[in-house]
Amino acid sequence: MPEIKLKPVASLSILIAVLATFASAGGLLLDNLYRDNAFVTTTWLGNDAVTLFLAVPILVAAMVMSNRKDPKGLQRPLGSAYLIWMGALDYMLYNYAFYLFGAAFNWFFLVYAALLALSILALIFGLIKLDVDGISQQFGKDAPVKWIGRYFLFVASGLGLVYLIQSIGFIATDNVPAIVTMSGHPTNVVFALDLTLLIPWLILGALWLMKRQPWGYVIAGILSVKGPLYTLVLAVNSILVVNAGITQTSELPLWGTLTALGAIASALFYFSMKPEK
Repeated sequence: MPEIKLKPVASLSILIAVLATFASAGGLLLDNLYRDNAFVTTTWLGNDAVTLFLAVPILVAAMVMSNRKDPKGLQRPLGSAYLIWMGALDYMLYNYAFYLFGAAFNWFFLVYAALLALSILALIFGLIKLDVDGISQQFGKDAPVKWIGRYFLFVASGLGLVYLIQSIGFIATDNVPAIVTMSGHPTNVVFALDLTLLIPWLILGALWLMKRQPWGYVIAGILSVKGPLYTLVLAVNSILVVNAGITQTSELPLWGTLTALGAIASALFYFSMKPEK
């Protein structure tokens, strides 16, 4: 894998890590920060906890590993660490898009805007530096690309079907989906972001991965980090809203199962990568 300069991506990532730590710690510690209803405010706490205690450390650790120098003194990304780094950045982009567009206006609005913008820039700079062919060559013929790709398609199909049924149901009945009324939002931010930032990439990544296209490995590596992290957020939130007495129905079995399956898919993907040459 050729030598590349990682300073722009690293600089942006350090700033993202600092701001994400500030935002998530503030969300957990400041009682009057969130101005949403009880359901949404409670779920922000789950996001904050996973971001602070898992996503930020993963981002920092992967960045440090990717900036290591080899024995020849060249600075070049370690394939797995670099992909994990990009996956953590994609989590930040996806997560703070929710805050920016879904949280009632609060003290951290500008922080959310900065985090989304910086995450987009960091991902762009990171991906244009990536040796896509070099990444794909780290996978042998025994890599379980079919299993991982089918799992991505399963998740994309399940989520897409739920959103499709509820959206078409509104057209047919004029009844607003329950998730919209529970959140108190004028629209469903989850549907909007998943239909644009998640589902299309799950499908594209799955199809390219199963065909062993180079970009399929890259997308799969990124989603293998972002996916389990965010289903963990939803699993934690399921516990929090039930414990707070906001809802009696727990979605923990669903999100807990998807977190476990996503972690397995991630392990299969990254353990299939051979050391770079």
